[in-house]
Parts: sequence; C-alpha cells; structure tokens
Amino acid sequence: MNLPFFIAKRYLFSKRKKNFINIISWLSVVVVAFITAALVIVLSVFNGLGDLLRSLNNSFDPEIKIEAAEGKTFLMSDSLFQKVQSVEGVALVTEVLEDYAYLRYRDANQIITLKGVSDNFIEQQRINKSIVLGKLALRENGIDYALIGRGIEYNLSVAVNDPLFPLQVYYIKNTKLTGLDPSKLYNKKNIIPGAVFSIVQSFDDNYVIVPLTFAQELMDSGAKRTSLEIKTKEGADQLAVQQKLRELLGSTFLVLNHEEQHKDLYRLLKMEKLFTFLAFTLLLGIGAINIFFSLMMLALDKKKDISVLMAMGADGTMIKKIFIGEGVFIAMMGTSLGLLLGGFIVWLQMTFGLISMGMESAVTEGYPIKPLLSDFVITLMVVAIITILISIRPAQLAARSAAVEHL
Repeated sequence: MNLPFFIAKRYLFSKRKKNFINIISWLSVVVVAFITAALVIVLSVFNGLGDLLRSLNNSFDPEIKIEAAEGKTFLMSDSLFQKVQSVEGVALVTEVLEDYAYLRYRDANQIITLKGVSDNFIEQQRINKSIVLGKLALRENGIDYALIGRGIEYNLSVAVNDPLFPLQVYYIKNTKLTGLDPSKLYNKKNIIPGAVFSIVQSFDDNYVIVPLTFAQELMDSGAKRTSLEIKTKEGADQLAVQQKLRELLGSTFLVLNHEEQHKDLYRLLKMEKLFTFLAFTLLLGIGAINIFFSLMMLALDKKKDISVLMAMGADGTMIKKIFIGEGVFIAMMGTSLGLLLGGFIVWLQMTFGLISMGMESAVTEGYPIKPLLSDFVITLMVVAIITILISIRPAQLAARSAAVEHL
C-alpha cells in the first residue's frame, strides 16, 4: 500500500510542538530573510552606480569613437572623412586632437589634457547642460575660446572671459635642444577661457577643450588626429552603425561604443558585483546551517512518527522528499520575506532618497540604486540550490531512522 505524499507530510508535521526545534526553524527564516534583503539591496546599489557612471561618461564621451589600432594618431584625409560621414546612420563626425599640455594662469600652473575639436563639436550637444559658468562657444568673432573643467577653474582661480589674463598653454616638442635657448623645446599659445563645465571629477580636473585649429598650431600636428567622435542620427541603431564602421575601416582602426571606451572601469564594477554576490552567497550558506540543524533535530525527534508512516506504506524516498520539502519551505519563506523587505527598502531609496552620497559636490543627492528582476530571480535560485543541498543529509538520516522499536 502506497501512502499519499501530502497525507504523510501532514501527519508528520501536524504533531509538531512549539519547542526548541520550532525556534531554530523560525530563526532560520529570519536569518535567510535578512541576508537575502541585504543581497538584493547591495546588488541594486551596484546597478545604480553602473547607470550613474554611464550617464556621467556618456555626457562627455561620444556615442561612437574611432581610434587608430596602433599608435597614438592617424592621418586624416578628406576621403577618410567622407567614407565615415557616408555611413548610414552617421549624423556628425567630429575630428579630435588630444594630448597632455602644460597650462599656466597668472602664477598658477597645472598639467592638463588638451582636447582640440572641430567646429561641429558643440552640435553634438554632449556638454550643453554641463556648462556652469560662461557661454558655450569655441570661436566667436574670430576669437578662440577654451572650455575648462570646474576643477581646473578652482585650482588656477581662473576668471572667465577676461581678455587681460588669458590661459597660457605650453606643449613640449619632440626635438632636441641644439642651442642655449630652452624656448625652442616647446610651443606656446594663449587662449581666453570662455566657459566652465562640470561633469565628473576625472573630467573636471583635467580637460580643457579648444578649437581644433588652436591645437593643431600648438602641437604642429598637421593632418594628424587622435580620434573621430561620431554622433548617430536620431532613431539609428548605434550597434548597427558601429558594425558598419568596423567593416568599412577594417583592422586599421578601433571603433568603440560607450561601454568599450571605459571597458576597464565597467569590467571592474562587474567584478566587484560578482565578488559581492559570492560573499553574500557564502553568508546565505552559513545562514542555511540553521536549517540543517533544524532538520537534523527534527529527524531525531520524529523517529517514532517516521516509523508509523513506514508501517503505513511510506518508503524511504517519500521520507526524503518530505524533509527536503520542509527545508525548501523554510528557506523559501525566509527568501520571500527577504525579497519583499529588500525590494521595499530599494523602493524607499528610489522614491525618497533616504541615504545621500554624503558629499556636497555629489552629482546626485540620493545614493543611486536600481533593482533588476534578474537579481531577484538569481537570488531565489541560489537559495533553492543551497537549501536542497543542505537538506539532503537530514533527509537521508530520517529515511534510515524507521524501526519497530521506535513504535
């Protein structure tokens, strides 16, 4: 005679008393719930930080960037420009000449990254919303203007639109000193600071944007360029445009999207998220030990009831399923509570920004956070796997504990 599974399970656990075993079971639920909630919150924070970094970098970096596969620069020609411009989906092609330079303003000085851009740079509308002082313009009435980062403005105490005190830009030439005049080792040009932008500290503290012709004359670069910055047409598939450019330019050039321009940064963020997930998975495993001891004590406590079930037709496989199912039930209860608690805290942070970045100059007031359904699903799966593995040993012990002397 085969005893129905649900009848056997109800018989076995309906007689459970409120004792130490129950306390351990509920403690297991609480521990799993809190660890699950913490895991969901931390993973959502990493998602939020990733999105914040992308939004900040994207406001300064182009949608697609073309660089030389080897070397720092490449020769720009009209035919190359026309080839890139003719690709379907390309709206703007901005020529860029970028290198380190020495900047001096009055008695202060600093090493900066000088970025020379062609006239259509402003049409890309990447830093329009980031201008905090002055007017967004690279050339007006025949006069060149520089766009400087907020950090540079602070460090050098720069006064915007003051023609009496221009920025003095020095660039070291690749020549050997043949005489006693050290000025032959470098080129020097002056330019008026026209506006200040504020995006993120790594850009604000280093970048000065100038007209391409100014950078060419300072660096004596001629037709050399360090990159081409592409803006795609509205509604165009950026990945499709990137692929077309790769096919057109071949292996001579690198065609990079937003992610690939900062691949090391995003790879590091993903690795940190992975190791954090593994660390919390280990904590879940430790928390699940409570479930293990709860089931072990339950197996010892229910020897007589298990023997009755075996006498009524239950077999060892059924007893194993009952105990594994009980372990999964305890874990799923804790996980469900943890997912609800973690999701609620994430919602509170997204809605009210309860926790701030803790910095006056932070780019966002509330700490960035973004929940993903995949994180919830993966957490649920990990808990289920850990619980099943933890429950196997107590289930085997329970299946072997049936004996006539226990009746």
